[in-house]
Amino acid sequence: MANTKRDEDRVRYLPACALPLSLLVTRSLLLAQEFRSGGITIERPWAPATPKGAEVGAGYFTIRNDGASPERLTGLAADFGTLELHQMKTENGVMTMPELKDGLSIPAHGAVSLAPGGYHVMFARLKHPLVKGEKIKAVLTFEHAPPLTVEFSVERVGASTPSAGKGRDMGGMKM
Repeated sequence: MANTKRDEDRVRYLPACALPLSLLVTRSLLLAQEFRSGGITIERPWAPATPKGAEVGAGYFTIRNDGASPERLTGLAADFGTLELHQMKTENGVMTMPELKDGLSIPAHGAVSLAPGGYHVMFARLKHPLVKGEKIKAVLTFEHAPPLTVEFSVERVGASTPSAGKGRDMGGMKM
């Protein structure tokens, strides 16, 4: 009878252990989307897939600077194409997308988001289409921090945000 009571206790506490375990797994998956160099963290780099024949694409992420001094993203490189830093903006009703030749400043203890409609990495002269589910590597160069290799997760064509995980991409549906 002692074994039956012990087995019942184990079964009763199993659900209580499942939630903390699932939170640890989820946290590990989220951390897998971060890349660090010195005081710089690149969070969740992603890119929409490109149709066959497309010569350009874009990449997005958030740069966090946990350092006490400002930092500057000064360069980008990849073997799948030419990478440039751009900013989309509208002036006097005209949309422009100038290259940021002097790089992008990241304030001390601050963050800058690269997102559709604003700052972004322009992937030019693509050597092949970006295919959903792929991971593509790029090297980011900074004024002070060491160079950092990141992996962009390729999302579906036309994605405006990164998916929340496998099977969670809602096709742009607003919730």
